[in-house]
Amino acid sequence: MASNQEQALKVAELLLKTKAVRLQPNKPFTWASGWKSPIYCDNRVTLSFPEVRTHIRQAYAQLVLDLYGKPDLIAGVATGGIAQGALVAQELGLPFIYVRAAAKGHGMENLIEGAYEAGQKVVVIEDLISTGGSSLKAVEALRQGGVLVKGLLATFTYGFSQAEQAFKEVGCPFETITDYATLIDVAVKTNYINDGDLATLHEWRENPNTWNQ
Repeated sequence: MASNQEQALKVAELLLKTKAVRLQPNKPFTWASGWKSPIYCDNRVTLSFPEVRTHIRQAYAQLVLDLYGKPDLIAGVATGGIAQGALVAQELGLPFIYVRAAAKGHGMENLIEGAYEAGQKVVVIEDLISTGGSSLKAVEALRQGGVLVKGLLATFTYGFSQAEQAFKEVGCPFETITDYATLIDVAVKTNYINDGDLATLHEWRENPNTWNQ
C-alpha cells in the first residue's frame, strides 16, 4: 500500500536506521496479541530524531494533499498517531483533534478530544497498521461524531490481507508511506539481514498468527 516508491524506500531506511523497526529473526518478539514475531515496529522512536521527524512529517503532509486535497481537520489515533498527527496538522496549518482508545471515565467523558463540527472533512493519521482494528475503531468514532473521514494514512503497514479487507468493508481508503515488502527489500540491500533471516521473515509473513508456536 506504499504510495510513492522512492519515498517508501527512504522512510524504510530511516525506520531501520533509528531502530523504530527492529528485525530479530533469531530472537522473536511477543506482540500484545500474543503473536510471536521476528519484527517489531515502534514508529514513536522517530520522534526523537529531528531530521527524521521532519522528513516523515513532510511525507505525510504531501500524501494528504496528493490523495485528498486539504481537509478541514487532521485527526490522530491514540496513542502513536497523536504526536505524528499534530505535527502533520502543524505542517498543513490545520486544526487537530485526536481519538482516544476509550472514552474518558470522568469530566466530559470524551472519546474525541478537540474542537470539531459535524460535516467537516478529516484525514486520520495513524503510526502503524497491523490488523487495522484500533485504526478502524477511531474511524467509526469520528463518523459517529458526524465528521466526514476522507481516508487514513500511516507510516507503515505489515500488509496483512485481513487489514486490507477490514478497511474495504467499512469503505475507508488507506495508504502508508512505506510497507513491509519495501522494508525487507531495504534490509537485504543494506545487509541488515542475511538470506536465512529473509527466509524466516517470509515464513512469518505468510502465517503470522501461527508462526513459532
